Amino acid sequence: MEKIAERIKTLRIEAGLYTRQVGEAIGVSHSTVSRWENCKRIPDALNIKALAKFFNVSADYLLGLDMIN
Repeated sequence: MEKIAERIKTLRIEAGLYTRQVGEAIGVSHSTVSRWENCKRIPDALNIKALAKFFNVSADYLLGLDMIN
């Protein structure tokens, strides 16, 4: 669970975005994005897909399943 939280936060910061902007882009609240980043909740499959498309990365990358860690 920590890997996806780290990756969401890193991608967001690297893109220069606020949680509100990410949330608006994928259809969730900014507090939901914040909870994901702080390991309070785990995004479901549809939200992982939306995050992957938004950040132009694979779902495997978000989940920490990529070969390069």
